[in-house]
Amino acid sequence: MSRIALDLGFIQIYWYSIFIFLGVLFASAVILRECKKQKIDEDFMINLIFYTVIFGLVGARLYYCAFNLDYYLKYPLEILEIWNGGLAIHGGIFTGLLFMVFYTLKYKVRLTKITDIAVMGLILGQAVGRWGNFFNQEAFGQEVTRATLENLGMPEFIIRGMNINGTYYQPTFLYESVWNIFGFLALMIVKRYKYLKTGQLTGFYMMWYSVGRFFIEGLRSDSLMLGPLRIAQVVSILMFAIGLLLFLFAKKGSKFENLYKEEMKEEIKF
Repeated sequence: MSRIALDLGFIQIYWYSIFIFLGVLFASAVILRECKKQKIDEDFMINLIFYTVIFGLVGARLYYCAFNLDYYLKYPLEILEIWNGGLAIHGGIFTGLLFMVFYTLKYKVRLTKITDIAVMGLILGQAVGRWGNFFNQEAFGQEVTRATLENLGMPEFIIRGMNINGTYYQPTFLYESVWNIFGFLALMIVKRYKYLKTGQLTGFYMMWYSVGRFFIEGLRSDSLMLGPLRIAQVVSILMFAIGLLLFLFAKKGSKFENLYKEEMKEEIKF
């Protein structure tokens, strides 16, 4: 299976890059659609998306490189070769969130109001972006037999793609992609609740994604490690705890106050 989608001679376009781009595109479409419903200034959100994506990509790459430091100290120029894979979503979430904190403070907008909208696009973008791992033949699980994949009902093209150097592996990229798609649908259902409070969607996302990532990470054979610990599982536990606290804390007060569907009262000036 080729990692290259288009070879123009002077430049090669990788499937990985295409799916990352598609993930950003789908996420942005969902976010901007929700902003229109909530009557949030479109220019405000477009600027936020643009810079958050940049900071998120940089953070995702640096996070991955930090846990493979010995290798990248020997080959520092390869840090720039993101088309070869090596983007850790947790790093992207952290750095993207840091920029959002700065941006919302600058314009005096409630952070959780924005993150509630952002997570609906984020989880769909993650579902799409995971397919880049498939074409890069990374983020796979333990060794299995072809019969095991067939018994799971995997399409033939996925089975072939999971044959890496003559050995079949579990398509953990697919497990996470499907989990995130269901997460997106769950978020769409939860946000319809009449008395949903600002911040609860963010908390729900953190819990949903963390549960799935924790168990799927346990199946992977290429996890980033911190000593004997899979770092993604450690982060998932922390994210779940924070998400639970945020969900419960946001619920406090009258059920008519601090509602998710309230229009923004903050004035945004560019």
